[in-house]
Amino acid sequence: MKAIDFRDKSVLITGGGSGIGLACAENFAEAGARIAIAEADEMRCAEFAARFPQALVVHCDITNRAELRMLGGQVRDWDGKLDILVNNVGHFLHTKAFEALEDDEVDAIVDINFGQVVRVTRTMLPLLRTAGPGSSIVNITSIEAFRGIPNCAIYGAAKAAVTGLTQSLALELAPAGIRINAVAPETTDTPQVPLEYMIPPQNRTHMDKWIPLGRFGRPQDSADAALYLASPMAAWITGTTLHVDGGARAAAGWMQTPEGQWTVVPMISGNGIAMPA
Repeated sequence: MKAIDFRDKSVLITGGGSGIGLACAENFAEAGARIAIAEADEMRCAEFAARFPQALVVHCDITNRAELRMLGGQVRDWDGKLDILVNNVGHFLHTKAFEALEDDEVDAIVDINFGQVVRVTRTMLPLLRTAGPGSSIVNITSIEAFRGIPNCAIYGAAKAAVTGLTQSLALELAPAGIRINAVAPETTDTPQVPLEYMIPPQNRTHMDKWIPLGRFGRPQDSADAALYLASPMAAWITGTTLHVDGGARAAAGWMQTPEGQWTVVPMISGNGIAMPA
């Protein structure tokens, strides 16, 4: 079996200071990689730098074009190439009915979930080409790219766009030996989606029945998938989305009753997630 060994490999993770991004950084560092993160939160940057003193930590907003150019220059000066890019940044931003969204809110949702993925990838692609065949891009998307989500229609559409980008770029980059894949998690317990806050205590009685495998996601679940997709073990995989969802997409509405019976009849009482306003 091929080992997951990233010694002498450089990895850039956007939004690497917390949640799935931080778990990805931990995984790649443990596998021997040289780590760089782009992080908008200054305190998280400081915490990451203290924990990983050899890492390149860039405090920047990747939706800002000037700051993204600065990031590209710092990564180039740091290693001269880039072996792996993990596009992790994304956000609901506004949970509103489609008709209630203002134009600038629509633009912001599209930009943070799709536009910046395009621009970061374009910025880093010359460095990925310098690294040569075997370099890899992993896009962290969402299960919402593959199902409807009320009051987050633009978010879901933007995540679906990342899926399309992943598939099309896989064809364009294949001749250069550059692979691109995606990870699509179900709801994952992160600082952005803190389940302790979002699921009221009175609604937690039957949480183990909501997802076929009995729990919501943890950052490590998606980080492990990203590590695999970027590794030599996935050398013949490109243009693919790996669903890290505990079986939720396969269930397609099926869930277990408190008594353990499977049903597609909605169980409305006491099973709600309180989405942030």
